[in-house]
Amino acid sequence: MCADRPDQHVSEHDIGFGGEPNHGRAPDFLGLDKAAYATADRRTFLLALIGNLAFVWSNNESMFIYLIKALMQTDEAAAVIVFVTLNTARSRIELVERLGRAKVKDKNLLKALNTLIERFNVCTRVRNEFNHCMYGIDDTGVMSHTQSFRIRDIDGLPALERPKPIDEGRIAHLLETIEEMKRINRELWDLVPRLHAHLAALG
Repeated sequence: MCADRPDQHVSEHDIGFGGEPNHGRAPDFLGLDKAAYATADRRTFLLALIGNLAFVWSNNESMFIYLIKALMQTDEAAAVIVFVTLNTARSRIELVERLGRAKVKDKNLLKALNTLIERFNVCTRVRNEFNHCMYGIDDTGVMSHTQSFRIRDIDGLPALERPKPIDEGRIAHLLETIEEMKRINRELWDLVPRLHAHLAALG
């Protein structure tokens, strides 16, 4: 956790974790604890959204087991073994993409598969923003921004990316991403039997 100090002006080279200067000063934990009661509802709401995002994303990633099963024309146990052996989402997606190009002959069906993967990737970027970051807390206990762990170069020197505010627009985007993941899940369930039928017809 890191507290904001928006009244201080610093250069990009001075920005550390949470977008604050690297002075090594601890936040006012006592003050934050006192202020946190008044903002508990908003914090709980945001944490619930982040948890929901993690849930629907993980649920959709597990659907790749069934895509692997269909595309490899194998049983569920073998598909699970392949899925867990490829221990990153990126490697699982690449396998499905390659299997699709190699085995699916129906151009419309292949397009449907690739489109769903593209939409999943867009949602994954949002999921990563909220799951691979630190959260900044302002003086009232509000979760005010996320700080990515990604590094960029500024004048040849490494620095963290600038923190992103958690404003109403970003919360709306988070809500829409959750809804999009729900739509993707339903469309994946519709696609899997179509893949089975197509590949079975090819022999």
